Amino acid sequence: MTFVGQSGVISSEIVPSFISAEWGLVDPFALKRTDLSVKERDGREWWVYHDPGPPPYMSTHRKSDTEEYYKWGFSLVSSWSSHLTTSDGVMWDISPASIGNVPDYPNTWAEYEDFYDFMEGGDNSQGWSVNPHTGQPYPSQMIPRGDYTRVLAEFWADGPESETPPGHWYVILNYVNDNPLLEKRIAGEGPELSDLEWDIKSYFLLGGALHDAAVSAWGIKGYYDYIRPISAIRWMAAYGQSSSPFRGSYSQKGLPLIDDRVGLIGNDDDFSRQENGPIKLYAWRGHNFLTSAEGIGGVAWMPASEWWPYQRPNFVTPPFAGYISGHSTFSSAAAEALTLFTGDPFFPGGVGEFFAGQNEFLKFELGPSRDIVLQWATYRDAADQCSLSRIWGGIHPPADDIPGRILGKEVGQDAYALAMQYFGGSVPEPEPEPEPVLQLYPNPWTQGDLTIAAAYGQRIDAVSMWDAQGRLIEEYNVTTETGSIVLPQPQVQPGLYILKIYSGYQVWLRKLVIP
Repeated sequence: MTFVGQSGVISSEIVPSFISAEWGLVDPFALKRTDLSVKERDGREWWVYHDPGPPPYMSTHRKSDTEEYYKWGFSLVSSWSSHLTTSDGVMWDISPASIGNVPDYPNTWAEYEDFYDFMEGGDNSQGWSVNPHTGQPYPSQMIPRGDYTRVLAEFWADGPESETPPGHWYVILNYVNDNPLLEKRIAGEGPELSDLEWDIKSYFLLGGALHDAAVSAWGIKGYYDYIRPISAIRWMAAYGQSSSPFRGSYSQKGLPLIDDRVGLIGNDDDFSRQENGPIKLYAWRGHNFLTSAEGIGGVAWMPASEWWPYQRPNFVTPPFAGYISGHSTFSSAAAEALTLFTGDPFFPGGVGEFFAGQNEFLKFELGPSRDIVLQWATYRDAADQCSLSRIWGGIHPPADDIPGRILGKEVGQDAYALAMQYFGGSVPEPEPEPEPVLQLYPNPWTQGDLTIAAAYGQRIDAVSMWDAQGRLIEEYNVTTETGSIVLPQPQVQPGLYILKIYSGYQVWLRKLVIP
C-alpha cells in the first residue's frame, strides 16, 4: 500500500502513526506556574496549562452525563457538511454588516445549542451597524453560502501551501503593518514608532502569544487525547440510530435521527448494501466524486460509513488529538494580542479583506463560483471566523472550539502584559522552579560522566537520548534501586538533546546541552 502524506511525500508505510501532541513541558513565554496542572495518565505525568476540564464523552459501557452533547456536537459537524455546495441556492451576506460581533461565548453545554445554528450554520453574530472609522454602514456582499463555507475551510487550512494556523496571523500582522491607515502607537497611545521598532515589537508579542497558545493547546491535546469527527461519526453510525427503540437499528450509542440530515438507509437507496451500515447522512460526498466534469464533490445522501471531512485527499484529518482546537486557540490569542497592541479592536480603516478569485482559489474542488472577498471588521471577528472554518472543514466539533477561544483570549492578554514589561525595560524575574523530581548534572554536559538523581529514592529503569530532530542517539539500560545513575558521555556533536528517563510506568523528559 502507498500512502501520500500531507506534504505530498510518498511512503510505503500503511499509515503514519499518531503524532504525539504533548507540549506541556515546553518552556512557555508568559504562562505561569499558577496556570499549570500536573496530571497523571497511563503511568506518566502530563503538564497542562489552563486546564479547561474534560470534553463530552460517550461511554461504551453506560450512559454518561455528557453523552447527548457528544452526539449533538459531532452531528452538527455532519450537518454543516451539507453546506458545502452552491446548488442549494442559499445566499448569505458575508460582510461585517451581518457576520462578526459575537456578543459572548457559551459557558455551559446547554448554551452551545443557542450559540451555533445546527441546521443553517454559523453562530449568533450580530454584525456591525456602521464602520467606526468611516461612520458609514458596511456594504453588503451577497454570496452563495457554499462558496463562503468552502473558501473559509481552504483559507484557514493547514496544508503544504499554507502558512499554517499561527502563520496565518503573521500574514495578517504584515497586512496590518503595511496599511498606511495604521497609527503605530503601542496601545494607541504615546509617540509613533518607527517601522522597524513597530515590526520588532509586534512580532515579539505575536510570537510569544502564539507560542503559549501552542504550549497550552497541545498540552491539553496530549492529556485528553480526544477523538476527531471522522472517527466519532463513523463509530456512532456503525451502531445505528439512538432516537427511537421502536425503529430499526436502535442503539444508545448510535447517531440521533435528524430530518434532512441523518436517516436510516432504505431499500430504495442505491447504496443499500450491508457493508455500508444502517445510517445515511446528507453531506459532502467526498473525493470519490471529484472526477466529475464539474470538479465538485457536491452534497447528497450518502452512507455514513463513507463520510469525509472537507480536506485534501492526502490530509483526511490531523494525526493528533482534537480537543482543544489549535486553530481556535491560536487565533483567539493572536486577535487579543493585536487588539491590545494596536489599541483598536478594528482593522485599520475598519475592515480587513482577502480576495478569492472565481474558480481559482479552492485546491481540490472547482470554485468559488464567483469572486469572494473575506471581510473582517475586527481581529476578533477574523479569529471567530477561523474557528467556524474548522467545523465546516470537518475536523473539530463545537466542544473543541469554544474552550480554545476562551483560553486563547487569556493567553493573549498575559503575553501582552509580559511583552509590555520587556518594552518598558524591566525584565521580569523568573518564577521559582518547583522541587525537581530528578536532577541532571553537570548540565551543560561539558566533560566526564552525567549523574541522574531521582527524588524520593525512585528507581530508574532506562534512559534514552534523542536529538532535536527526534532521532534516537543512545539507549542505556540501567536498572537501579538507588535512585541515582551515572552515564558515560557519547561521541556526539554539540547541541541540544532530550533525555527520556523511564521509571516503572513513568517517563520524564529533560533537556540536556552538550556544548
